[in-house]
Amino acid sequence: MIFERAMRREFVQAAAGICVALVAVLASTQLIRLLNDAAGGRIAPEAVLALLGFSALNYMPVILVLTLFIAVLMSLSRAWSDSEMVVWLSSGQPLTAWIMPVLRFSFPVILAIALLSAVLTPWANLKSSEYKEKLNARNDTSQVSPGAFREGRDGGRVVFVEAVANDFTQLRNVFAASTQNGKFGVIMSSSGHQEFAPNGDRFMVLEKGRRYEVEPGSPEFKIMEYERYIIRTEDSTIESSDPLPKTMPIWELVRQKTDFYRAELLWRVSQPFSALLLVLLAIPLSFVNPRSGRSANILMAILIYTIYNNLISVSQSWVMFSKLSFWIGVWAVHLLMALLVALLFYRRVTPKPFWRRGRT
Repeated sequence: MIFERAMRREFVQAAAGICVALVAVLASTQLIRLLNDAAGGRIAPEAVLALLGFSALNYMPVILVLTLFIAVLMSLSRAWSDSEMVVWLSSGQPLTAWIMPVLRFSFPVILAIALLSAVLTPWANLKSSEYKEKLNARNDTSQVSPGAFREGRDGGRVVFVEAVANDFTQLRNVFAASTQNGKFGVIMSSSGHQEFAPNGDRFMVLEKGRRYEVEPGSPEFKIMEYERYIIRTEDSTIESSDPLPKTMPIWELVRQKTDFYRAELLWRVSQPFSALLLVLLAIPLSFVNPRSGRSANILMAILIYTIYNNLISVSQSWVMFSKLSFWIGVWAVHLLMALLVALLFYRRVTPKPFWRRGRT
């Protein structure tokens, strides 16, 4: 039908605009957080864009679920407010006839949500975790951010560098504080550089500076001047650990028998199912009285989505802590939402619902 094709075109246009807006908001908030971490020396500046991309992939299933729900809701609400839905109903088509057009529009996006939840999101989390581990394992010199104090991985050394060359080899105005053998030492140098030993060990070489050494609780301290002071900055070893649930593809989660991993599986499975139920919910929820505004159903939609998403999170937490069976948690919340969808369809399709039949 021409009317149906026009509405599906409107669905696509609304979804494109909503998705771009949500991605822009997400990218802005994540970029601010990552830039703050980079300015504080917690991550390397060159890692910002990569981590931003991994973060976007991680949140894409939730963004697409919201995109589908809002696009269908706003498009059908506009049809109600402009009396176009009246034309649809007066032609003999019931409200339930919108189910198939909405599903045909939503099905490719729901498949994308399932693919993201099953494969791409855990891959992004895994790569982000590996990337952060590699950055944390780099030597202290390459981790130093100009104008920021940088603490070593073992907590035994703090380094401050005023300026660093682009290749991280040349340093200027270096300050280092460390604790060794119960003595606190402070090293100052106007310049320094990085050297590599034949066996691959790395060293930070400071030139023409002073070292102040004091034992805590003692009034005596030593002052030493040096021409060259060498600090070993060998790369830290990356320790292997068990993979986190968020970094595992869905077929590996299915093989796990513990509730800790099944909780993550519940969240992954819930994403495409929640998208399906929300787009169906948007059909009866989109009803708008042409004489009133659309704010009421929009507020109701936000409230329902918030409660639905929080219930999924609560179910995930209960399964993780073995307070709820996985098989109950995986369908209980969605069953409640399916009953709400059926109730709202019944309310809009039936002229006089059963709870009003006794009234005059």
